[in-house]
Amino acid sequence: MKNSRVCPKCGCGDIIKVDGYAGAYGSGNNIMVGKTIFSAVNVNRYICCGCGFTEEWIDREDIEKVRKSKRVR
Repeated sequence: MKNSRVCPKCGCGDIIKVDGYAGAYGSGNNIMVGKTIFSAVNVNRYICCGCGFTEEWIDREDIEKVRKSKRVR
């Protein structure tokens, strides 16, 4: 949905984006990759207004931060 602007489940084109954020005490839609809120990686949501299907995406520049922080050893 992020790229096509069309829901893969129902074909609807009414898609909204809810920006990720990092709030107090780690609240919000984010992935913590360090010890402080300033290290949080935002997770953006794309929502189909036709059927309610959602997708979550992080920005490309944040992928490496998550990879380094969350790698399974």
